[in-house]
Amino acid sequence: MDKAVEREIIAILKEELIPAMGCTEPIAIAYASALAFDLLGEEVEKVRVFLSPNIIKNVKSVVVPHTGGERGIVAASAIGICGGEAEKQLNVLSSVTQEDIERSRELRRKVDFQVERSVRDYIFSIIIEMEGRNNSSRVELAGNHTNVIEKRRNGEIVFSKPYEEKSDTHSTDRSLLTIHNIVEFAESVDIEKVREVVERQIEYNTAIAEEGLRGDWGANIGSTIIKSYGESVHNRAKAYAAAGSDARMNGSEKPVVINSGSGNQGLTASLPVIVYAEDLKVSHETMLRALLVSNLVTIHLKSGIGSLSAYCGATSAGVGAGSGICYLYGGREKEISHTVVNALAIESGMICDGAKASCAAKIASAVDAGLLGMEMEKFGNEFLGGEGIVVKGVENTIDNVSKVARVGMKETDRTIIELMTGGGCTL
Repeated sequence: MDKAVEREIIAILKEELIPAMGCTEPIAIAYASALAFDLLGEEVEKVRVFLSPNIIKNVKSVVVPHTGGERGIVAASAIGICGGEAEKQLNVLSSVTQEDIERSRELRRKVDFQVERSVRDYIFSIIIEMEGRNNSSRVELAGNHTNVIEKRRNGEIVFSKPYEEKSDTHSTDRSLLTIHNIVEFAESVDIEKVREVVERQIEYNTAIAEEGLRGDWGANIGSTIIKSYGESVHNRAKAYAAAGSDARMNGSEKPVVINSGSGNQGLTASLPVIVYAEDLKVSHETMLRALLVSNLVTIHLKSGIGSLSAYCGATSAGVGAGSGICYLYGGREKEISHTVVNALAIESGMICDGAKASCAAKIASAVDAGLLGMEMEKFGNEFLGGEGIVVKGVENTIDNVSKVARVGMKETDRTIIELMTGGGCTL
């Protein structure tokens, strides 16, 4: 493989596969709130939170870690103020103490929190404004969870950088991601160049999945799958991914290695591959290479869709998982391409109605589609060009799905957000 392309793909993995504690949208609010509080430099008396609709959608129903089971925007902002360490970014809440939790509850009783729609016409927009007795502060994030574009103190700009709303806000070149390049990279890369980032994903995501299967988290989708359908490798692959989401969506304080800005997508792309690799007793290096396939296919699909939309991101990660498992069985570019097309034809269109307990069930469905797409390929069956949005060539089908999600589902997204926020929901 061309060394420049290899270096860029490694950079993509390092940019995407990072640890985060809790659902990434409320964590981004906590992060921005911690930044604004540090900038304020005194006791806070008033907080205004401005959010784009997709952020509201992904925060309103999910439990925020280190809040004692609290949900929503104000809980996320308050714990960021009282216990957040902004320098840790998406691990901003990793050092919260019980005292911090109590102080955040008191803060919510004393301080005027106001939540409003962002004035920015961005898909991802978080603005936090704070007032104290003598000072004020303002922090703005746009495009992704840690992209700070402006800081102000007492009305004066102390940091600013340009931002333009576009489909790709990443610093790396995603156009290099094709199924051909992904498989070639996974086959040829010196595994030591990526070992740390993938091993961390195995460690973190396995730990939270096991926590999800042990405990009582949300709707307990992971353990329900095992109890209902048995412990075949197929069922365990779905159950582990779902169980990780059970715990994560319902307040677990264990970190997850995310993919494409989402912990649920990180869990979905990794855990089924790990389960199958252990069942097939392949070498550890083969498992790592299969995880490279799964993660990169997921990133490839999500790069064309965007980070937040009406299209459930677990679908892309389920396709990634099916591709990684196909690699474990000896599949390479041809077989993985057919797996991708088959899985996309089965599952594309599942909606995202925010982060919450039912994400675990959607993950199980997405993994099932990825596995069925792979099994179809193993038996020589495939969906053909001209059937629905499937067209000749895997990259052309991926482009079609991206257009459906990014363009065709805009009105769906608006309708979902209206339904979620128009019925007197708690923010």
